[in-house]
Amino acid sequence: MRRSTGDGFSVFRIRDFRAYLAARALASLSSLMLGVAVGWHVYDLTGSAFALGMVGLSQFLPALLLSLPGGLAADRFERRTILLLCFSLEIVVALLLVCVSLFAGVSAGWIFPIVALTGVGQAFLGPAGQSLLPFLVPKKDFSRAVAWNSSTFQIATIAGPAVGGLLYAFGPACVYAVSAGCYAVSVFLVSRIRTKLRVAAAAKPGFEGLLSGLHFVVSRPTILGAISLDLFAVLFGGATALLPIYARDILHVGPWGLGLLRSAPAVGAAAVAFLLAHRPLAKKAGARMFACVVIFGLMTIVFGVSRSFPVSLAALAVLGAADMVSVVVRQTLVQINTPDENRGRVSAVNSIFVGASNQLGEFESGVTAAWLGAVPAAVLGGIGTLVVVSIWIFLFPSLRRADKLEAGPAVVKPEEPVSV
Repeated sequence: MRRSTGDGFSVFRIRDFRAYLAARALASLSSLMLGVAVGWHVYDLTGSAFALGMVGLSQFLPALLLSLPGGLAADRFERRTILLLCFSLEIVVALLLVCVSLFAGVSAGWIFPIVALTGVGQAFLGPAGQSLLPFLVPKKDFSRAVAWNSSTFQIATIAGPAVGGLLYAFGPACVYAVSAGCYAVSVFLVSRIRTKLRVAAAAKPGFEGLLSGLHFVVSRPTILGAISLDLFAVLFGGATALLPIYARDILHVGPWGLGLLRSAPAVGAAAVAFLLAHRPLAKKAGARMFACVVIFGLMTIVFGVSRSFPVSLAALAVLGAADMVSVVVRQTLVQINTPDENRGRVSAVNSIFVGASNQLGEFESGVTAAWLGAVPAAVLGGIGTLVVVSIWIFLFPSLRRADKLEAGPAVVKPEEPVSV
């Protein structure tokens, strides 16, 4: 592996990292195009906030059930092969959605089991993809690589919903077909990665090996606090499932406006990720993480009460910028404090928490909106995020004291295990 020169672009001199980054960008672009198209498609067919929530639940349940086996697979098998299989499954999902959209009179009920296959893929893709990155770059450049990885994802997040919204003018089948093509290119790029992606020691089979990642996370309060903070903050504060309602019924901006709303958080997040790639957090990472989650909750409330399209876009952009700090801190803490032989299973636990915050958060928002309306659901979600931060500051003092994001024991101050 080529040695890093320490500048912000040094990781791009590594061929396999470039291939991985490009594959992830295209896969993310495809996934987000699918997300905006499925959301609008389901809302067009049903007009129901509850149905929008069901989209998130349909993805979350298989991911919840299969993430721990997915982590075990990442620690026992070649991770590149897992990525190839998962991206291939996403091609099948996109093509099935093409078929559904071309048949007149098809109900939204057909869409839910198809997007559930996405949850199956994510259960294996998340651990394999997250645990792959540390093998591609020098350890001292890992925080920078995480920032570039996040930055690339956010750029795709900006483009994906916007492109999906524009392509939706030609019908959902057009969006689904383009997504299938992007996934196909991702398959090719992953096949070009040459780094050996096997761990030094194979994971233990059986129930003990399956749960070892969970035991590892629970025994380290800093890691547990970081990923659980993300879980509950986004679970309550995430208003993604409500964006079709805001776009059509509150802001009156249509599918194109929905694409911009979905892209707005990524604009702020990409700017912060680019900054962190060049200027990594030097100190007080934990305290800054908490401050940014507070900003996330406040901007959720501002978005919830806004009736102005520009104000809503600005609130979502600031929200995304704040969330990106949390993402970089969490991912770096998890990966640089986890041994290689356990990395897949720990990443699986992280994926469960992240998936719960996203897909289950969409379900929670949809159910709350069905009961109370979209605006009260968004505002209550932001308030819930602020409450979570207040509790977590006292529950996880080691996370609050987390200082530098560097490999080795200097990452955080010594901590005592917790029991649950």
